[in-house]
Amino acid sequence: VQLQASGGGLVQPGGSLTLSCAASGRTFSTNTLGWFRQAPGKEREFVGNIRLSGNMKNYAGSVKGRFTISRDNAKNTVYLQMSSLKPEDTAVYYCAASRLSLITSEARREDSYDVWGQGTLVTVSS
Repeated sequence: VQLQASGGGLVQPGGSLTLSCAASGRTFSTNTLGWFRQAPGKEREFVGNIRLSGNMKNYAGSVKGRFTISRDNAKNTVYLQMSSLKPEDTAVYYCAASRLSLITSEARREDSYDVWGQGTLVTVSS
C-alpha cells in the first residue's frame, strides 16, 4: 500500500483544517491507519488512529475533542479534521498504515506501522 497525505497549509489560531490520507495499492491489507505529527525541533508524536474493522478511534490527549478522524471507504481515504487549532499544533503531519488491528497502546507507537506517507505541513499562526 502507498499513502499520500495532503491538505496542509497556513491557518489562523482557532481555525480549522482537514487533512487527507489517500491509500492506493493493496489497501485491503491495511487494518489500522494512524496520524502522527512532528513539530520543529521535537520528536514525532502520536495524534490519533482508526481501526478500520469496527471503526474504533483513539486520540492523543492534546487533540482530543478538537481533532476527529473519519473515513471514506469508496475513496480509500482517511481524514483528520482539525478544529480550534493552536500554534502548538504546528507540525508536519504524517499518516501511517499497519496490516494489524492495533490495540491502543500499540497504535501510539511509530514502530507498529509498516507504511508511511510523505507528510504535510500545518502552520497555525496569525
